[in-house]
Amino acid sequence: MIPYPHINPVAVRIGPLSVHWYGIMYLVGFAAAWWLARRRAAQPGSSWRAVDVDDFLFYAMLGVILGGRIGYVLFYGLPLWRGDPLYPLKIWQGGMSFHGGLIGVLVAVAIFAWRRGRHVGDVFDFTAPLPGIGLFCGRVGNFINGELWGKPSSLPWAFLVPNPNGGPPIGRQPSQLYEALLEGVVLFTIVWVFTRRQRPRYAASGLFLICYAVARIAVEFVREPDIGIGYIAFGWLTMGQLLSAPMLLAGLILIWAAYHYDIPSGNFGKAGGSGSATGAGGAGGEREVRREPGRGAASHGGSAR
Repeated sequence: MIPYPHINPVAVRIGPLSVHWYGIMYLVGFAAAWWLARRRAAQPGSSWRAVDVDDFLFYAMLGVILGGRIGYVLFYGLPLWRGDPLYPLKIWQGGMSFHGGLIGVLVAVAIFAWRRGRHVGDVFDFTAPLPGIGLFCGRVGNFINGELWGKPSSLPWAFLVPNPNGGPPIGRQPSQLYEALLEGVVLFTIVWVFTRRQRPRYAASGLFLICYAVARIAVEFVREPDIGIGYIAFGWLTMGQLLSAPMLLAGLILIWAAYHYDIPSGNFGKAGGSGSATGAGGAGGEREVRREPGRGAASHGGSAR
């Protein structure tokens, strides 16, 4: 087994100001999303402009931070809130929920789409490949903080971590690193490659939901259940699995709807449209999404709990 390196969660301390690695991971994730979105917006025929990406990221950041914190308090932190009415405001104590952040982003994206006159499904699809790097960074931040460990294990790659009851260290599965790999690297690679070709509306969004839900549900089987909550039912069902199950169902429905109705994406063509694409863009040699009456050809550009 591997001794846990006990990394200092504070990266830089300047007087009373402390910069935590976890916060740096969030900044890296947002920077990566901005860069990737700019790349997609720069593709030939894209209906997205650089300024659209910048404005969109502002909305998304608010959605992630507000939704992530509110979701954590509601899903995991109610006992702490009952003991301290100001607990939701104490963000420096940590505590972010992916599922809460996702809901926050969905609301923020819907507002952005409405204000820009875009079809909300197109904005969701444009967003789908972007969170993967941020999810990877967030899980690495969990590892640095020494939190959200997996169950006790004697596997060769298990990490020896302090025993909360005293005594010798306990070997635990590095579930944070499993999630960093599956929710971050694997999810990003699948969705990014998938969206390099033109896809019908909602296909990218559906794939993202399916990939994340499957990865999260799988890792929860080896992750220690949350303190104060434990297993929800059956001696194995966790809060993370309970919250991920609707994502899996929604993703399957979106994938079915995407290929059943085969509606062209509005992410290529005239900017600011409600979803119709007036120009054929994208990589050469790719098939064209079928035209619908009144539409032009479309090509696709493309401690967290």
